[in-house]
Amino acid sequence: MRVGRAAALPREVWVLAVANFVIAVGFGLVAPALPAFARGFNVSVTAASVVVSAFAVSRLVFAPAGGRLVTRVGERWVYLSGLSIVALSTGACAFAADYWQLLVLRGVGGIGSTMFTVSGVGLLVRLTPPPLRGRASGLWGSSFLLGNLAGPLLGGGLVTISIRAPFLVYAGALVVAVLVVGVLLRDTVPAGRAAAGEVTVSLREALISGAYRAALVSGFAQGWSFGVRVSLLPLFVVEVLARDEAFAGTALAVFAAGNVAMLLVSGRLSDRVGRKPLVVLGLGVLAAGTVWSGVAGSVPLFLLATVVAGLGTGLLTPPQQAAVADVLGSGARGGQVLAVFQMATDVGAVLGPVATGLLADHFSYTTAFTVTGALALVALLVWLPARETLVRTT
Repeated sequence: MRVGRAAALPREVWVLAVANFVIAVGFGLVAPALPAFARGFNVSVTAASVVVSAFAVSRLVFAPAGGRLVTRVGERWVYLSGLSIVALSTGACAFAADYWQLLVLRGVGGIGSTMFTVSGVGLLVRLTPPPLRGRASGLWGSSFLLGNLAGPLLGGGLVTISIRAPFLVYAGALVVAVLVVGVLLRDTVPAGRAAAGEVTVSLREALISGAYRAALVSGFAQGWSFGVRVSLLPLFVVEVLARDEAFAGTALAVFAAGNVAMLLVSGRLSDRVGRKPLVVLGLGVLAAGTVWSGVAGSVPLFLLATVVAGLGTGLLTPPQQAAVADVLGSGARGGQVLAVFQMATDVGAVLGPVATGLLADHFSYTTAFTVTGALALVALLVWLPARETLVRTT
């Protein structure tokens, strides 16, 4: 049966999107406070940075185990458990008595984060009809991005009250999210082992799909681009464009505006014209905007290039995620498949800043941005022979 263009997304998808927004707001609440909180224990800047990195490293290391948990015990149980772990560890951070306690608690939080990330996407796959997956992915991405924009604004105000306040507020918001999601999804998704006859897709089966292999490459390139944008763009603004650090925030906001403007549009389009055309177009636009950012000689051109890169990311994200969901299929469990896709993105986000930082030190910022754009073009080439994953039914 054909799902009409005006078909509504399932209520459960909106529940997940709202929870995603709350989670993202919480990340933004804690982000401004965490480095300063760590420095308050009289440690070096490097040690404070390690606290920030511990969360990401823990996510990456635990991703395979998180994927196996999803396959064994179900998405809802892992999702709620992951949220609970992040809530408890974040709340405990507010009472950390020394640096090492804070470091361990952030590492534990990373474990919970990868649990709810992998299982959250798994829930999205299971709850969304195939013809609506692009729209659902766009809503999912938009909710997280909007939360990331709102979080630092709220977090900055909380820090003026107490450096520990953001951790407590975030923990409380997550507890509410656990209760709401647990109640509203209680009768929708089984919380235990796969039922008799329920399909489980293994990683080996997914790797047979050219689209899944291409998604791993484009996910890596997208993660690399994200890491470079966060780490290198602020330095480029100060050292090349000769603007102050505050302008870097403006540039990131401009990127986010282009991104969110395209997310929902791209999701809807990918449900109509297919995943592959939007992914290919998004990678091309992202590559062009990224390379242009590195050669822009003026502030207006740099901002325009940043908007283009944001539009490209917005074009790419929903159809890429929908393609991975298509490979899994409706009602299937594939925790390892989703975990490996997440890992590809996380590895790119970890390696990108380090590699491009070395390129900027030894060559130039232009070289660093050009290499980042070139990776997106490589991913585009990998996508070209891949088969379309959207199955049109009548």
